[in-house]
Amino acid sequence: MRATDIRALGEVAAEGVTVLHDVVRGMHTGIASRVFTSVGPVARPVEVIHDAIAQTVYEAVGTVGQRLPEAVSAVAAARTWDDRPVDDTPVAAEAIAALNGIYGDELAARGNALATTMAVRVDGRSVDPVPAWVADAFPDATNRIVVFVHGLCQTETSWRRPPRPGVDAPDPRPYGDRLRDDLDFTPVDVRYNTGLHISSNGHALDELLTELTDAWPVPVTDIALVGHSMGGLVVRSACHYGADAGRAWTQRVRQVVCLGSPHLGADLEKSVNAASWALSRIRETRAIAEFLNRRSDGIKDLRYGACLDEDWAEADPDEFLRDRCAEVPFLPDPSYHFVATSAAPRPVGKLFGDHLVRPASASGQGRARRIPFEADNGLVMSGLHHFDLLNHPDIYDRLVHWLSPR
Repeated sequence: MRATDIRALGEVAAEGVTVLHDVVRGMHTGIASRVFTSVGPVARPVEVIHDAIAQTVYEAVGTVGQRLPEAVSAVAAARTWDDRPVDDTPVAAEAIAALNGIYGDELAARGNALATTMAVRVDGRSVDPVPAWVADAFPDATNRIVVFVHGLCQTETSWRRPPRPGVDAPDPRPYGDRLRDDLDFTPVDVRYNTGLHISSNGHALDELLTELTDAWPVPVTDIALVGHSMGGLVVRSACHYGADAGRAWTQRVRQVVCLGSPHLGADLEKSVNAASWALSRIRETRAIAEFLNRRSDGIKDLRYGACLDEDWAEADPDEFLRDRCAEVPFLPDPSYHFVATSAAPRPVGKLFGDHLVRPASASGQGRARRIPFEADNGLVMSGLHHFDLLNHPDIYDRLVHWLSPR
């Protein structure tokens, strides 16, 4: 582990202690205030003494909690000479991905070394989009590439998830490996910081694909983009910004596939937004609301599927259940496809979806908003949860159908 990574872990630990400290202090203050107010003026002398003692104790605990983890990490960093990035191992990479999903916007704003930078990954290692590195990473590159973009709190290894036990899968290999053999696609895996705004990652993916296609060992003629969950929204955002900038790669996109993407929003994020709004109205629970509101920009964008900068730039990120999202037009030439699932048969499945995204949102068919998917370009399945989409034989068969040359 690198010294910079150890120091970064110390910063995260210190911030975690501070957040916990603030929640406890806020709840204590709210409860005490309610008690003293109910007793009346006679309790005022006790309240003054209580507040003075509490302030002294909390400030001392806060100072120690902030400085101790950073001091320990600084000592550990001074004794470390390993140059391997902490996210080299899959277990560490997945833990960091979860941290990025929840808190990645703050990590990036603070310049923390654990903030993931969008990059192509091969065997877990980042590949710089320059000709020599790309040629070395993709020695058998073809002129057709399929780009896989993962979802919230995940890494590119999510695409290597085996099929669920009990599923009849004659070939359990990942989609990318099979598409390479069946349709001569070169699979490209992308890892990114899912805590950033979806539109920020859209801009970054646009730039990455521009550099990657310029550095590709052979001329790129066909591009397919496959996004799971949040990844589908990032792909749509990148296509929009790439087209606006006149990027050449957008002219080579033939298919866009969104697997369980919350185009109209995710109910879980809406529920957390409503809960934090309600908790902020009560002084005893206001600190809990502030804690919940610290969730990342990326998570908040999932409330209504925000893909553009304009969807959030002038808005209060914690306002109560207001949909400000504008529609993102599709590129004119590629075909756009969706897969929607539910964990139970209708009508229960229609109501609850795959535990995270309802079919209406994944297919973009809402009452007030509609995403212009063609009716024949979708697949609606039941009996699957959200992560079954990452490797399922029926979905792969449909991918082959959609991605085959016309």
